[in-house]
Amino acid sequence: MLKQHGAIVLIFLLSAITPAQAEESILTFGVVPQQAAKKLAKKWGPILQYVNAKTGLNIRFRTAPNIPEFEKRLSQGEYDLAYMNPYHYTVFGEHPGYQAFSKQKNKRIKGIMVARKDTEAKSLKDFSGNALAFPAPAAFAASILTRSHLKESEIEFTPKYVKSHDSVYRSVAKGIFPSGGGVVRTFNNTDPAIREQLKIFWTSKTYTPHAFAAHPSMNRSTVAKVQQALVGMNQDPEAAALLKSINFKGFEKATHQDWDDVRALKIDLLEDLKTAQ
Repeated sequence: MLKQHGAIVLIFLLSAITPAQAEESILTFGVVPQQAAKKLAKKWGPILQYVNAKTGLNIRFRTAPNIPEFEKRLSQGEYDLAYMNPYHYTVFGEHPGYQAFSKQKNKRIKGIMVARKDTEAKSLKDFSGNALAFPAPAAFAASILTRSHLKESEIEFTPKYVKSHDSVYRSVAKGIFPSGGGVVRTFNNTDPAIREQLKIFWTSKTYTPHAFAAHPSMNRSTVAKVQQALVGMNQDPEAAALLKSINFKGFEKATHQDWDDVRALKIDLLEDLKTAQ
């Protein structure tokens, strides 16, 4: 009789668990869509599997169809964890309050302008008067730094936003635009058949790289586990191939103040999203 009563209680408790509660243990990891979602999932999926195995967590890859949509989702706090560009972090670190916990090891980010290898241009001024390709208005190194330099150099141009870094490289390789903005890591990661047609034409000054950050509602001990797993990849021979797949030398711990160099630029492109809630 007691066994039967216990079974009834167990069935009742299980039936009381809603699908939403069953999903509570799933954490989302949003990756800025510098490249196509399929390509990002292929690169970041195995890394998340590694972190899950080391931590016992259930972290799932997420991205967005384009960078503006990714920014919108960050502003609404849709991701538990996120890999965002330096400028994004200065914005969404304030609202909704994402907190950086890691960044790429021994890395400073810089913007690049690419051109076809057979270009006759000798300097960026030779592109004056043209439409030039960029991933999105608030793509930090690939768009903000590059466009800022062009304007400071008094080079007349029309920005054309093509959604991703890969789209920039493809459009320049096809001759649709004479030049476009990107970063070294995504340039090295793009399709070799495209990359072989291009060359890095100009590079910017360097800044603190992308942030790995956690939503303010995240449990600190959980974030610490993820941080430890990422930093631990540096000494794990089994993780070497995973790091190589994203062109990382490793991970290191990060603090909110690490992005003060980016804050000093006083960029205000996404102020509307900062106060949207």
